[in-house]
Amino acid sequence: MRGMVKLLAPVALALLSACAPQVVSTPTTPVAVQEQRAPVTILVSIDGFRPDYLARGITPALSGLAADGVSARLIPSFPTKTFPNHWTIVTGQYPDHHGIVANSFVDPARTDEKFTMANTDPFYWNAAEPIWVTAEKAGIRSAAMFWPGSAVGWGGTLVPYGYGAVDGGTYPQDWQAFSQQVTNTQRVNSVIDWLRRPADIRPQFVTLYFDTVDSAGHASAQDSSELNTVIASIDRDIATLRDGLAALGQPANLIILSDHGMAETSSERTVQLGDIVDPDDYVLVEAGPYASFNPVPGREQALEAGLLRPHDHMQCWRKQDIPARLHYGSNPRIPAYLCVAETGWQISDRPSSREFVGGNHGYDNLAPEMAALFIANGPAFKSGAQIAPFENIAVNPLLRQIMGLPQDSRIDGKLAPVTGALVQP
Repeated sequence: MRGMVKLLAPVALALLSACAPQVVSTPTTPVAVQEQRAPVTILVSIDGFRPDYLARGITPALSGLAADGVSARLIPSFPTKTFPNHWTIVTGQYPDHHGIVANSFVDPARTDEKFTMANTDPFYWNAAEPIWVTAEKAGIRSAAMFWPGSAVGWGGTLVPYGYGAVDGGTYPQDWQAFSQQVTNTQRVNSVIDWLRRPADIRPQFVTLYFDTVDSAGHASAQDSSELNTVIASIDRDIATLRDGLAALGQPANLIILSDHGMAETSSERTVQLGDIVDPDDYVLVEAGPYASFNPVPGREQALEAGLLRPHDHMQCWRKQDIPARLHYGSNPRIPAYLCVAETGWQISDRPSSREFVGGNHGYDNLAPEMAALFIANGPAFKSGAQIAPFENIAVNPLLRQIMGLPQDSRIDGKLAPVTGALVQP
């Protein structure tokens, strides 16, 4: 009997359990909580992009960002060349003050070499601090997907015979040495990949540089289908950046600009220096939309007699007489004489070997063709606003403001011209 009870007990317990109220337990799946990200600041340069390219109907992404944000005509600094203006944008200083006075120049202290756009010796760059160095000093992690000067160990010294090594310089935390072989798609993907990182190694300030519009603008007429194809392609790259940020849930204050515009030129519009001055009287430093010279010792009067008189399609000055509005002429790296061609003309020391139609820049910074692009979009900026044209020296103060960095009263740029772009606290 006792054995039978032992056998029936489990059955009875099972029946009682079946009659009791049931508590159903279901497995719980953790709900993914999207990270609340602080806005990142992204400075994008589309080299050579004129603001009127937006009116061609082939830039839906850029035009949309402008319509939903802030736009303006950006006034480049003189000379309207790539390296001087990119360094002005990130330092807030005129080229006369930051020292990158041209794409190519000779420093009187180093007459045995010529600065070119491949030069990363801090000696040439140390006169003005770029915004990524300011950010790094403040603990704001920065990254440069190309920008003229971003491969320089700023504030450092080139190690003699060190194969490019720099002692004591500051770089962005992440940076890439410029290469035209890196496609625009790869450049955008690199930025998005940086922003996928964990918060402790994710950049808070990023630069991104595109050169293809400038290259196409030099190579073809300004109304060409070839140029339009490249403009439309860049717009798709901007759309990829915008969509990549959205997919990450990454808010961003985007500043998209250019360094200068582009003017149409041709082999038929050339000022020949050989018709004006004797080649034995000068050393030519640069030629093109402007020309700069140093005199051969003892030939100053002969050179001035040829240069400093009225010319068709060109105006020339002694260095000290360059118009003050150009903010150009005090730096020792600027040669003794400067001539600026009429927009669309070029200055050459030799006849052209071929007929061509193309584009160039370097002209008077107030020439309409030299105007640069400016679009700002993000939580720091107003929506649907246009502001008055302003000089690109104000971009550095604008970046300081949106990143919470103190303003620097010592630089040329001030915040006042761009306060109308900002959402007021």
